[in-house]
Amino acid sequence: MKKWTRWEDYVAIVAGLYTALSVLWTAQTSTSTTLMAVFGVLLVATGVLNLAMPGTPWLEYAQLAFAVLLFVSPWMGSYTSLMGASWTSWIAGLVAAGVTAAAIKPSMDAHHHRIMPSH
Repeated sequence: MKKWTRWEDYVAIVAGLYTALSVLWTAQTSTSTTLMAVFGVLLVATGVLNLAMPGTPWLEYAQLAFAVLLFVSPWMGSYTSLMGASWTSWIAGLVAAGVTAAAIKPSMDAHHHRIMPSH
């Protein structure tokens, strides 16, 4: 698996970046701003790390956890009444979770090929 080539991580980065920046143009509360900015930045960070270090399954699982937390954050932060913020969290979280889930198996395969001796 080559560095900087996995489209799934780029999609997760875009979802995180959009989420973090969307606090600038959607109606927010202090809680929604915090949750969206934090989970958005964490998605960007794990996406960049996944691109730089492919075949690191724990990073994929961390990215998946941040995506799921972003998805549930409108309920955790009680901002479901803010349609722009909640829909951004739901859609970006779902997109990031979906592409990350698709990337876990290839990451695990690359990890095993890297640590297992070839026959």
